[in-house]
Amino acid sequence: MDWVSKTFQCYSKDIYLKFGKHLPDWKSENRKRTSVLAAFLLWTVLLFVHPSMVSSRPMTNSLFTSINNSKKSFIKSDLRNSSNITQQHLPHTIIIGVRKGGTRALLEMLSLHPDVSAAESEVHFFDWEEQYNKGLEWYIKQMPFSYPHQLTVEKTPAYFTSMKVPERVHKMNESIRILLILRDPIERVLSDYTQVFHNHKQKHKLYPPVEELLLKNGEINVDYKAINRSVYYTYMQNWLMYFPLHHMHIVDGDKLIKDPLPEMEKVERFLKLSPQINASNFYFNKTKGFYCLRDGGRDRCLHESKGRAHPHVDSVLMEKLQEHFHEPNKKFFDIVGRTFDWR
Repeated sequence: MDWVSKTFQCYSKDIYLKFGKHLPDWKSENRKRTSVLAAFLLWTVLLFVHPSMVSSRPMTNSLFTSINNSKKSFIKSDLRNSSNITQQHLPHTIIIGVRKGGTRALLEMLSLHPDVSAAESEVHFFDWEEQYNKGLEWYIKQMPFSYPHQLTVEKTPAYFTSMKVPERVHKMNESIRILLILRDPIERVLSDYTQVFHNHKQKHKLYPPVEELLLKNGEINVDYKAINRSVYYTYMQNWLMYFPLHHMHIVDGDKLIKDPLPEMEKVERFLKLSPQINASNFYFNKTKGFYCLRDGGRDRCLHESKGRAHPHVDSVLMEKLQEHFHEPNKKFFDIVGRTFDWR
């Protein structure tokens, strides 16, 4: 085929010399176009007059292979480049629960996984009207930047107890996976009281003894918010109106504190994450009395507000609490199809 190209070049040059530069009163650009057109016509004639000049054999396998390899190389290069781009996304998973239920501990432990990118603060998008009215574009901007292979996770405990949240989350993404973490209701009530008590103490404000808040006319005070938030089945029924149970995973908050690894392995399986979190990521801090985290040689513990000692509750009041929560707990076990070691 080399001699064909040379013949084409010679004829093209000859046509231009003979005709192109002698065209009367035409501009240079038009002369060039005319010569190119003439050369093209000549090339077409040569193809028909000398068909042997053009190879009749099909494209060789080696050429096909070369093209395919180049294409694959380009695609792989493009994928590598795109995998290095971080973007903000709507969450693939949300963590819900109740105050002092273990949501922060769960988020910190889940963040040990390299395929998880978690929002640092509680967004309160679905339960606060002023936030929800800002729209999904605003919500996306509150999410962390993540790689394409990572799951974006957001944690706001109050979503669980807000009656309007399940429907709003469902409208955003009916396939979202939900992590619900719960503790023994009585332990949660006492932990809730402890946090508020210490908050008041830091501000040099008085706060009533626990008995005064838990009891009203000798019976459990159902108007106390800490009591209401621990009646889990009422909130769970609302969530199950919008999401099937297999879209929700309930993390045992009490077991997460005592032995975190088995609970986190269940979370990995639920989220279809590769098993990356292992025993080396946890160590027991005897001073604090609970497990701390180890990530890439860096140790960190939860905030000092976690793991505070609860106030002493006498046996009579404890018995009243157990009686109060017995039936609500049973209803919760029935609707989720499993039991928990709650007293």
